[in-house]
Amino acid sequence: MFERFYQLFSNDIGIDLGTANTLVYLRDHGIVINEPSVVAVNQKTGTVVALGTQAKQMIGRTPGHVAAIRPLVDGVISNFEVTEEMLSYLINKANKISKKTVRPRVVIGVPSGISSVETRAVYDAAKNAGAREVHIIEEPMAAAIGIKLSIKDPVGNMIIDIGGGTTDIAVISLGGIVRSKNLHIAGDRLNNDIANYVRDEFRVLIGERTAESVKIAIGSAKKGSGPMEAVIRGRDLVTGLPREVVVTDTDIREAMSGSVIGLLDAVKEVIETTPPEVLSDVMSRGIVLVGGGALLRGLDDLLSQTLHVPVYVANDPLTAVARGTGIVLEEMESFREVLIQHENDATPR
Repeated sequence: MFERFYQLFSNDIGIDLGTANTLVYLRDHGIVINEPSVVAVNQKTGTVVALGTQAKQMIGRTPGHVAAIRPLVDGVISNFEVTEEMLSYLINKANKISKKTVRPRVVIGVPSGISSVETRAVYDAAKNAGAREVHIIEEPMAAAIGIKLSIKDPVGNMIIDIGGGTTDIAVISLGGIVRSKNLHIAGDRLNNDIANYVRDEFRVLIGERTAESVKIAIGSAKKGSGPMEAVIRGRDLVTGLPREVVVTDTDIREAMSGSVIGLLDAVKEVIETTPPEVLSDVMSRGIVLVGGGALLRGLDDLLSQTLHVPVYVANDPLTAVARGTGIVLEEMESFREVLIQHENDATPR
């Protein structure tokens, strides 16, 4: 009886809790929120000034007493109170869309291999933000479900989820992760690489948003069909005055080369420790890239050439994890075994 009540008056919400962006899936509506994981806080009063897109626009532009904070670092909670505020905002926004009043059931995606303490922090933050029931799933597993890989079959699937703060590399078979590695080489690291390169080579200081926009505009992992260039505006480190420089795709590739090589080495490491039978499946089925980093030009070709394995970019790679949490919500009993178990697991009766 209670289950029927919850189905009628409660939301089912899936959250891809990312370092750069947080996506929210609402049952029967699809993905309803896709906002940056940024919160602007007035440090004098301790109140939240803005969240999401509004807060991201404030990065580098706030007065001294307002701080634009990323409450998640490398995919895990670094500021509990601000994360709680952000989750509360997202859950309330989803509730307004569906117009249901009972506290929701929530599935949250987290990086693979996070500690029990970090898992507990996510659970508590979601509970305090208004969730009735909280389930946690590793992001590579959620992404594999989201792109409809046959994770329950006795065959090996390999997925690489390149997000903002972390990259998750996982080999999945029979509903479990056979081998995995989580590393802090992802979108934010590439942005820092670009900013550092421009500072060292051109003596111009640029911000995080400028570095990211250049990466999206002309960034690539391997040489493409033709040259590309972009204009960067920043502060001249010698004169202290505004300055404009032109950078090419070769410059940006050189800036990111160390991190890209680190990513390749990590994928090799996972492959080297994968059981031969599972690896045989991966060789025939290929590796799938998801996450924002999957959109880096030429990365799939570079991985394929280096590893001698077919590499594909998933359709709509940015939403794979969020879509996976949605499928888990719709078929909870079927996917219960892939969820991370913790002492507070409880299903209302």
